[in-house]
Amino acid sequence: MAEKNTSTPAQDPPIYKYLNAKTAAFLRQTNKARVDQEKVEAMSNEQTFIAIKPDGVQRGLIGEIIGRFEKRGYELVALKLVTPSKEHIEKHYEDLAQKPFYKGLVTYMLSGPICAMVWQGRDAVKTGRTLLGATNPRDSAPGTIRGDFAIDVGRNVCHGSDAVESAKKEIALWFKEGEILEYKQAQHDWIYEK
Repeated sequence: MAEKNTSTPAQDPPIYKYLNAKTAAFLRQTNKARVDQEKVEAMSNEQTFIAIKPDGVQRGLIGEIIGRFEKRGYELVALKLVTPSKEHIEKHYEDLAQKPFYKGLVTYMLSGPICAMVWQGRDAVKTGRTLLGATNPRDSAPGTIRGDFAIDVGRNVCHGSDAVESAKKEIALWFKEGEILEYKQAQHDWIYEK
């Protein structure tokens, strides 16, 4: 008969109380490795919304900006060139509605086409913001998109989600169900260690 393990953590399934300590520890370690792998895979599938604003589109920067994300190793899973309605832009920037620059921002965002994209990969939101640079281009480091291509905050070339939750909201606003692809890049294993 197996030796009972009386020191099982609360999260262990009830069956663990009938296992010996060595077997229970092995199963805990195996389960932890599986959970850790699932977390890594989930992080690799994090999505962010990036939009090239009208100034970036008019200046012919779409290819350059896409290239920066691709070179970093991110996966483009949705892309479209759109001219959104005023209501759409107001919904997108509703959290800024009380700011003094809001009306000008809406007018600017309606001034030409926007390239809307969804990028996927590990820490896509945080790294996407890093690739874009600070909101005010004067505070952006050289080598960032805004640091290289923008001067004024009112013409800062791109929008990027600032958190995972806002990314989900923005992606749902800009893309319909079925417009976001699921695929594994051939280079995936050359980008990610795990």
